[in-house]
Order: sequence, then structure tokens, then C-alpha cells
Amino acid sequence: MDLRLAGKRALITGASKGIGLAAAFSLGKEGCEVVIAARDGDVLDRAVQELRFAGITADGIACDLSREADQDALVTQCGAVDILVNNAGAIPPGSLQEIDMQRWRSAWDLKVFGYFALTQKLYKKLAERQGVIINVIGAGGERFPPEYIAGSAGNAALMGFVKAMGRASFHDGVRVVGINPGFVQTDRVKMMMQARAERELGSADRWEELFSHLPFGRAAKAEEIGDAVAFLASPLSGYTSGTILTIDGGYV
Repeated sequence: MDLRLAGKRALITGASKGIGLAAAFSLGKEGCEVVIAARDGDVLDRAVQELRFAGITADGIACDLSREADQDALVTQCGAVDILVNNAGAIPPGSLQEIDMQRWRSAWDLKVFGYFALTQKLYKKLAERQGVIINVIGAGGERFPPEYIAGSAGNAALMGFVKAMGRASFHDGVRVVGINPGFVQTDRVKMMMQARAERELGSADRWEELFSHLPFGRAAKAEEIGDAVAFLASPLSGYTSGTILTIDGGYV
């Protein structure tokens, strides 16, 4: 299926690995030029080379999107943008008493306020090109696990952001969509599951058993989320805005 994305320019944050990199591949294979952003310059450079090796036009910009100066530099360097994929951030687990406020604020500066700020700073460029904003959020904003309280609250705020923006952005020709992945088999999740399997099952090698309770007996693949990003960014989903797509196999 041709998603009619050839020639579009996409900026994907948090895209040196995991869901962000998968989204860059999915958009790139549809003919998009992709600009990927992440904090670790070395890992980012390797990701850019992977994309280029696959025949995708790609550039990388190293930046810390919890910092306003880096946000401004990214907006300047990325140039014209048709598609913004906000994906940067990893909010730590923990209950109310386990997450100190400094750690909470630091996490939200990247994922929650980072999404708000980058969207605000790029909005004019996106409106000029009738663009699309896709916020990769997380199903914690629907399930509200108390052991992930900072993430649950942050994700719920981002869901409200998508819905509130969607009630007005169509006046500027801009679509705004959210994606709530459930468990996704990224390197980060694999490391967390290996540590848990070591504690609970006696062997890190048994980490995949911890997904047996999930729908279809597995976590999502990063590529499945990336492909959803590409479809929602495309004209084939041109009447989709102000809404959230949950991709968790039906778990919520």
C-alpha cells in the first residue's frame, strides 16, 4: 500500500533506538526524509548509518529535549517539517513514596513538557505545510498503575494535550494524534524484564516468560508501533485527529 508520504520530511525524537527508530524506518521506507534526534550522539550516529544503509535519506541531531536551548537549536536545525513524532522520554517506575520530586520533574521535563514545548515551537512550521503531530505516549495513561505513578500521570496529561489540541488544530490544517503502546519489546524493556526474571525466576534467560500473561502471549514489536505512526501520518488517515490509538493487543 502506498501511504503517499514520498517527499515528506519527518522529525522523530528519541529515535536512536526502540520505537523512535522503528518509526523512522517505517516513514523512511515510505519515501520520507527523516531527521532523528536523541541525547546520545554516538548511538544516534549509528542509527543514522543504519537508516542510510537501508536507502533512507536521514540526518541526526544530538540534543537534550529537556533543555529549552536544545529545543530551540533543534527547531532551527531541522528546517521545514511535515511530520513531528514526539517520542523522547522514559519516565521511571515507582510509587508515590519511591519517586522523589527532583526525579519526577526531570522525567517530565523531557517527556511531558518536552512534548508541549517542541510542539509549540514547531507548530507554525507544521501549519504552513498542513502537517501532522504524532505523540507516542503510553497505555499507562489509561491503566493508571500506581507503581508507575509519574508515568501514569504524565501520560494522562499528554492524552489530554492531544484531545485539546485536536479541537482547534484543524483550523490550521494540522492533525494531532496520540499512540498509546502497551508493553513493547524494546532493548530497554528487555533489560528490565531480564532483571526481573533473574529476581523472580532465577534466570535472566527466562525473561520472555514474563510476557505470557499478555494478549497473544507476547509484547508488541517496535515495528508494529512504527508502522502505525506511518499510517497515522499519511493522507490515508487524513480525517483522524484529536484521538488516541491504543496498541496493546487488547490488554487495557
